[in-house]
Order: sequence, then structure tokens, then C-alpha cells
Amino acid sequence: MFRWILFVAIYIGLSIYVIQAIKATVRQPWWSYLYLGVALAVLLNFIYQFTAGEEAGRVLSVPKSYAFGFLLTILTFKIITIIFLFSEDIFRLVSGFYEKVFGTSRQFSLPQRRRFLSLIALGIASLPFGALLYGMFKGKYNFKVLKYDLEFADLPDAFDGYRITQISDIHSGSFDNRKMIAYGVNLINEQKSDVILFTGDMVNNKTEEMRPWAELFATLEAKDGKFSVLGNHDYGDYIPWETEELKLQNLEDLKDLQKNMGFDLLLNEHRYLEKGMDKIALIGVENWGKGGFKKAGDLKKASSQIGDADFKILMSHDPSHWEEEVINDEKHYHLTLSGHTHGMQFGIEIPGWIKWSPVKWRYKYWAGVYKEMGQFINVNRGFGFLGYPGRVGIWPEITVITLKKKSLT
Repeated sequence: MFRWILFVAIYIGLSIYVIQAIKATVRQPWWSYLYLGVALAVLLNFIYQFTAGEEAGRVLSVPKSYAFGFLLTILTFKIITIIFLFSEDIFRLVSGFYEKVFGTSRQFSLPQRRRFLSLIALGIASLPFGALLYGMFKGKYNFKVLKYDLEFADLPDAFDGYRITQISDIHSGSFDNRKMIAYGVNLINEQKSDVILFTGDMVNNKTEEMRPWAELFATLEAKDGKFSVLGNHDYGDYIPWETEELKLQNLEDLKDLQKNMGFDLLLNEHRYLEKGMDKIALIGVENWGKGGFKKAGDLKKASSQIGDADFKILMSHDPSHWEEEVINDEKHYHLTLSGHTHGMQFGIEIPGWIKWSPVKWRYKYWAGVYKEMGQFINVNRGFGFLGYPGRVGIWPEITVITLKKKSLT
């Protein structure tokens, strides 16, 4: 309870502080009342959703996700505005003391707040405010198809030109627009790849989250099949369960659901994709992640029956697995496919110019294709979203990778 009281007090204090900028910028008082009303509505909705709303516990429902998103948006607006106001207030305070000590006035008084600085503060704060709102209502379904050609000298001849579509991090428990999800699924099918590979996190927490969308994703088609692995959220580790048996049953239900949707779920095992006399090994491990994430992945077990000379594609949800174990393994994994990071759903990407997200401070390999020690990894930015119900600059991704035979001449 004390934490809520402290949070509300700080939030209201910040709101009142921002009102000073609004008053200095516009003369009509109703703007201040409008801002305060919106700020209080966002606060009350957040408190309700996380204390008394539907699934008020640790389950992140769609209403709770939006409550968090709106709170994040308005807090960002407040903080950026206050950075400008606070710097000006320091100047005003110093000016007031200087006038009292060295000036003609015997009483201490603060100079008036300068209108143009308040206007700049509100203007700059409005940019991320608008971007976060756009991300919630448009950006999260702004699907992008990213295409890469990767060359390998030892690629079997029959697989020259082989097309792989990778999707990751569906997070079906966050979906709220069936029309846009259907559009995304159709976009995957339009790539007409040879195989579809899903690299984990089909749900946020529970199998039931996927059931309303299973029929849609069951329409995904590829002539060589659909394969999947588990991500950290698929195990149900982030919510309380009445019994351990219910948690285990939830995982079994998810495995069955994926099978019914036409996915071949690889649980520390492998399959061979064959074309004529040539073949490539497809290996799938359960989740393995550093920093407290589940380490159920067993690379040794999954590849125990794979020949050293086989061309290998590894599906592993968390890219930290590639960094920590895969690239240093005795076997050579030509291509690893991961997801997990979502690119933090926020950043700036201008192809050929800049690729930045705060998630880079947590993950060395966080989005796109990387190459180390002659091995490739693609980190998919994710199909869905989690927590903040939107995306800004880091758009939902469908990856198409074409394998190419590298000429030795």
C-alpha cells in the first residue's frame, strides 16, 4: 500500500509541475484542467487494472497492457517536460539569489518562467508522446518483411536458393485486432517459402491465449512443413499456478495445440530436410537464456545424431544461447535463428545508416543478421508485442532468408 501511495504522490507532483509549463505557454486555463483530467484518468485506470481489474494479479491482460502503455506515454511526456523546466528553475533560483545579494532588491523573488522555454519543452515532449501513441494504435501491426541472402560454401547443391521464413514471439495473449493478425498471417504465406520456422513465445503465459488465434495460424503453409521451438514465456513461469500439475498440464496443452496447428515442435531434437540426395539438418532446442532465464535447452542432446559434416540450421529462442554456447561448440552451426529481444519494441532504424535500441545494452546480438567465427545468426524482432502494447521504430518482423551456394572461384 505504501508503494502505491508514494507512486500516486510522485505522479500528482509531476503533473502539477508540468501544469506550470502549460500555464506559461497558453493563457486559457481549461488547457491545464484538460491535461490534469487526462493525467488523473490514466492514473486511475492504471491503479484499477493492476489492483481490482480483470486478472488483477501477475497476468498481463490486454486491458492491463493498455493501462501500462498509456501510463508510459504520459510519464514520458512529463519527464521530458520536467527536464527542461528543472534546468530553467535552477537558472531562476540562481538569478533570484544573485539579485538579492548583488542587486537592488532586498527581498528574494524568482524571475518569471520564460514562455519560449516552456513552449520548447512541451513541443519536444510531444514528439515521443505522439510516437508512443502511434506505436500503440498503428505501429504494433506495421509488419515488415525483411529479406536476406546468406552464402555458404558447403551448402548442399540442391538447397541453393532455398527459402526460409522465420517468425518469432507471437505473444498471442497481447493480440486485440483479428483483421490485422489475419493480414500478418497472409503476409507470411505470400512469401511462399520452402519452410516456415517459428522460434518461440507463442503465448504470454497460458495456452488458452492462443486458442482464439489457432485457426488463423493453422493456415500457414510451406511445402517442406512448419517447425517450432519453445520460448521462455511458453513454460508459464511468470504467473502463479494453484498447483505444479496445472502448470505442467498447460505446457502439455500448448505442445498439443502446436501439433494441431500443423507445427512440428522440436524439443531438443532434430529433423532432416531432404531434396533428392541432399539434406540439411534442422535442430531445435528448448529455451536457453543467460541472466536468470530458463535453461531447458540441451544442444548436445539435440545434435547428438547429427554428423559433423552436415549443414546445420539451429532454432534457439534466446540469442544469448548462440553467444554463450553455440558459436563455441565443437560442431559448426551454419545458421542459428533466434528471437526473444523484440528489439525492445522501441528504437531507431534507418537501413544503411543507423540501428539503435536500448536493448543493445542488454543483448550484444539483438536484431538482424550477425556473423561470428564463420557462423550466422538472425535475431528476429518478433511478430507480436508484450508489455507496452505497441512498437516505435522497431516494427514487427517476418524474415525471409534465402540460402545461397557460395562460389569458390
